[in-house]
Amino acid sequence: MWLYLIAISISHNFLAPLIFSPLPSDFTDNRSRWKRNFACLREPQGRERKGWMIMVHDLSGSPVAAASMVTPFVPSPGSDRVSRSNPGAWLILRPNGDTMNSWKPWGRLKAWRERGPVDALGYKFELVIDINSGIPIAESRLSVKKGGQFCIDYQVMKDSGLSSRLPGEGFVMGSSVKGEGKVSKPIVQVGSHHVTCMADAALFVALSAAIDLSMDACRLFSHKLRKELCHEDQISSFIIDNCLK
Repeated sequence: MWLYLIAISISHNFLAPLIFSPLPSDFTDNRSRWKRNFACLREPQGRERKGWMIMVHDLSGSPVAAASMVTPFVPSPGSDRVSRSNPGAWLILRPNGDTMNSWKPWGRLKAWRERGPVDALGYKFELVIDINSGIPIAESRLSVKKGGQFCIDYQVMKDSGLSSRLPGEGFVMGSSVKGEGKVSKPIVQVGSHHVTCMADAALFVALSAAIDLSMDACRLFSHKLRKELCHEDQISSFIIDNCLK
């Protein structure tokens, strides 16, 4: 089992602790319920990266958020890179009721490999309104070599004129992203006025993990993925403490 470690900061100046503890005792016995297939189609045989999923659990083992790769990451014809015209995509999900079999979409993240003088991961994130529409709230790029800071800030979006339907104001979240091929231990910062409960914070954790793994999903198909992502039995999980009291 691979535990993806994250610390989360509520507002800009308070670092709230996360407790990373074992998954519930029934995890092994009920693996088919909990497991996500962290598929790595081995190059050169595989020409798509698909089926990745991230689960965020509270300390009782209950899922509180998830990110599911709903559009495979595939190279554009005649190329070994994921293009902006055909990006891969994740849905960021929250539970729909008390069962883990029912989820509803909260956001959609699209990612691709930018062409140009700077090798970069391009991304666009939008809040889901319905299955066919959403409100874009973040769009930018991150250096593939150095990584950077994934950030959602409504004021930046308003100033850039990229969206006129933003549902709030000010800083929303930020998370650190390592460069390609590096294992991240992100610090996630969340604006306190955008979080009312632990489940809200968990959505931002799932989103930060999705953007981080998009760096791997957009890796050139002429290169192999790092070994942590190349085991079919791999599980990527987060344990989040209820630190919003």
